[in-house]
Amino acid sequence: MIIVERGPAASQRRVAITGIGCITPIGSGREGLWTGLREGRSAVRRITRFDPQPFRSQLAAEIDRFDAADFMETKRARRLDRFGQFSLAAARMALDDAALDPAQIPADRVAVQMGSALGGIAYAEAQHDVYLAEGPAGVDPMLALTVFTGAASCNIAIEFGFTGPNSTNGMSCASGAIAVGQGFRLVRAGEADIALAGGVECPISPLSFGAFALIRAMSKRNDDPATASRPFDRDRDGFVMGEGAAVLVLEEWGHAVRRGARIYAELCGFGTTNDGYHMTAPRPDGTQSARAIELALADARSLSDEVEYVNAHASSTRLNDPTETKAIKTVLGARVRRVPVSGTKGYYGHPLGASGAVEAAISALAIERGWLPPTLNLRQPDPECDLDHVAGSGRETSVGLAISNSFGFGGINATLVFKAPA
Repeated sequence: MIIVERGPAASQRRVAITGIGCITPIGSGREGLWTGLREGRSAVRRITRFDPQPFRSQLAAEIDRFDAADFMETKRARRLDRFGQFSLAAARMALDDAALDPAQIPADRVAVQMGSALGGIAYAEAQHDVYLAEGPAGVDPMLALTVFTGAASCNIAIEFGFTGPNSTNGMSCASGAIAVGQGFRLVRAGEADIALAGGVECPISPLSFGAFALIRAMSKRNDDPATASRPFDRDRDGFVMGEGAAVLVLEEWGHAVRRGARIYAELCGFGTTNDGYHMTAPRPDGTQSARAIELALADARSLSDEVEYVNAHASSTRLNDPTETKAIKTVLGARVRRVPVSGTKGYYGHPLGASGAVEAAISALAIERGWLPPTLNLRQPDPECDLDHVAGSGRETSVGLAISNSFGFGGINATLVFKAPA
């Protein structure tokens, strides 16, 4: 049994990232994700899961190689939809990566915090088709327990017996980052000593996909899928939907050090704001996005002059990319063009509520490994997005402090701050 000392005052508790579990279109697990980044190839293609012909956008980043039986008992897998399976698989990978045995951790000291924009909506859609064809008797009796967003964190807690604070937020494309931020706050405040925190999304089904196609938010570069997601490029025409999950193990620093854990990075700041402006369009001046970054840096007791890398939300939409650029400029000021900024959605599309968690994992690995992933498909930089975008290929460099931005429909802004272990 691991005995946890109740650490110092909340304001002094540090939070280490000791485990990373992920499922993405470019690779799963810590090394799968990293190898995919280093290879520099996009996973975007024409949709194969259903016929996308009725839609103006026909592209997505799908995950092909996933077998739930690799991560859970067959009976358990059968009782979960893809959304639930991804949640458990990413959590198990994160625990294994952190070398933590759930049976050896005080259950009430472990929090689970997840985020998802749409939860199990794709499975609900599929079950509606069953209902129309077979009537109520044909519907999966587990439907009510799989469709709600909170199933992500609840299934993880049930699987491992964790009884600490538990929630799944549904704050659109910032959900994963907010979940990581909430887990961070719980550990720092002493309400938990370990938090499993991240995001999950499985939205690639006709109704969910079609809803975003209807509002013309997604790229229609159907003849060239691999270059469809092109953050900060002059010719970008929308985001590309993706799917996936990522879970981080957040651990009280002293606890991690005492057990000899590998520490990827320190998570040291979180800030969130709302534009209060529009459901789909960001506030044009970027003031609230900038304030989220400023709040996160203040929370980390860090100055903007210390920022050495920005992992941008970089959704490849006409409005988001220049607005995020304005926010970054506001915060970094005169040194803005000396700070590398990259957007990684060109690799794996935009997995909505999972994206902030995936990009938190990437930020932590970039710090640990001293390599910044490039912004794929950036060929003609938009003059409104005039930053150092790490275009073309990745960059070998040490990073002492990084920030990761996540922005979502409804005007939600969230920023996380990471530091190299010291």
